[in-house]
Amino acid sequence: MLNRRSFVAFIAVAAATFAAPAFANGGLVDVELVDRARNEALPGWSHRGAVWVAGSPGSRYAVRLTNRCGARVLVVLSIDGVNAVSGETAATGQAGYVLAPHQRTEITGWRKSLTESAAFYFTALPDSYAARTDRPDHVGVIGAAVFREKPRDVVRAPAQPPMLRGERDRESQPGRLRESESSTRAAPATESKAAGVARDERLGTGHGEREYMPTSQTTFDRASDRPHEVVRIRYDSHDNLVALGVIRPRRAPAAPEPFPSFVPDPKG
Repeated sequence: MLNRRSFVAFIAVAAATFAAPAFANGGLVDVELVDRARNEALPGWSHRGAVWVAGSPGSRYAVRLTNRCGARVLVVLSIDGVNAVSGETAATGQAGYVLAPHQRTEITGWRKSLTESAAFYFTALPDSYAARTDRPDHVGVIGAAVFREKPRDVVRAPAQPPMLRGERDRESQPGRLRESESSTRAAPATESKAAGVARDERLGTGHGEREYMPTSQTTFDRASDRPHEVVRIRYDSHDNLVALGVIRPRRAPAAPEPFPSFVPDPKG
């Protein structure tokens, strides 16, 4: 049996409101959502200290992870409160992905085997994987818990990003992925604007078709039982984000007036 910090891993192949790429900067790892059909970052908005993404029902997406530091890190990835590797209700001591120094990789689906994953796609809440496994409470948020590696005497050769699978760390249960305190305090004011948005109309992540995504094994010793950082992205449909006050509707252009002013001089 493995101890709490030693795990077996599998190497994978691969204030103001404003529009921007859906990019959540972390000190160690950046998290970005990508529309797979267009290979472009999904549109996002900064609102009340959180990054929000507008997704389209039926569209497949990937979670792009970028290691910003010069050492390996472990990323435990949560989609709608569910571990993207093991399918367990997400907790920070579970399986995840290991990124080599300055490595970038895209996680395209739920891990099904050493060779396959089931594609992530945006869908109505009742069709989401979390709801279909009776866990709908945290639909609409993606979290990445990042761990540094425990230093070793022997320098390890760089590796491709691996997927970690290991024994659950029971002491990490209080550290389940959730919104930060600042975001939580702001939630009641935000949610009050969404009184007309039915729960079932919210956007979640579905369990799509199986795709080829091979892996192999490695090991990773966490430097700490607690993550060094947790990066979050929240998402919903464009219309729901307007209802929530995340996206400000564009003002309609002013209607032309028949008598606007006096006669101006011609140009030229």
